[in-house]
Amino acid sequence: GTYPLPEAQLDRFMFHIVIDHPPEDEEFEVVRTTTAILDPKFERPVSGADLIAFQRLVRRVPVAEPVMRYALSLVRASRPKSPTAPDQIKKWAAFGASVRAAQYLVLGAKTRAVLAGRFAPGIDDVRAVAPLVLRHRIVTNFYAESDRVSSDAIVAHVLERVPAPASGM
Repeated sequence: GTYPLPEAQLDRFMFHIVIDHPPEDEEFEVVRTTTAILDPKFERPVSGADLIAFQRLVRRVPVAEPVMRYALSLVRASRPKSPTAPDQIKKWAAFGASVRAAQYLVLGAKTRAVLAGRFAPGIDDVRAVAPLVLRHRIVTNFYAESDRVSSDAIVAHVLERVPAPASGM
């Protein structure tokens, strides 16, 4: 579409990935390869069954309770009406993340762990996917706009303020 989505619809997307323009050499390569005749040779296409199998694999990955609680703590701290929200979040956020964000933090962390060849996610995995999961779920208010504070800055603030569990998973 060509219009902004309402918050309830944005919440359905797992990630909001910001992609900058590539370096000039890479951009040149894109132009060169996409304006010529190509005959790609796929070694092994990914099927729908492959995708479903990977989704099932990710859901079977165990998550330690402290890691899951940390993901939930990040989400709860993003809500301006939450008692655990840092003062700046209460000042800058109109709305924070929903429970769906906590689900996606855990699923994203599991996926990151599997892709790295690990059997379970840790705190670092949750922290790595947090900007992707949270940036479009935290709605800024007038104060944030007047202070030129973006949702990415709010996510960074939450990550700075919410302590990781002592176990250091």
